[in-house]
Amino acid sequence: MRPRWMKMIWIAPLALVGIVLFCFIGGELVMHLWNWLLPPLFGWRLITFWQALAMLTLCRILFGRSGWHRAGRPNFRRRMRERWEGMTPEEREKFRHGMRGGCGPFGGASAAEPKPQP
Repeated sequence: MRPRWMKMIWIAPLALVGIVLFCFIGGELVMHLWNWLLPPLFGWRLITFWQALAMLTLCRILFGRSGWHRAGRPNFRRRMRERWEGMTPEEREKFRHGMRGGCGPFGGASAAEPKPQP
């Protein structure tokens, strides 16, 4: 019987080939979609493979982290439930009122309430 490390020695080269294939296919796909769609619609220039790969990387950095956020959600929900259970009824009502306020002067129910003038 082979040792376990002998079986796993193929993982690194296969992972490297997979990464290279993903980069090549992703770059080609972005390049062809961009060059097919955007120049005729908006008059933008054609892009090269390397520009498409850079764009794919930038999009991954900006928008591709959703998997990590989803992994942290159960912990957030558990902590919020624990905090909620530890609140008094007055604290809960104050929290609800604050959440209804929304973000900034245009959010939620507080936007309809007039603010006192100094």
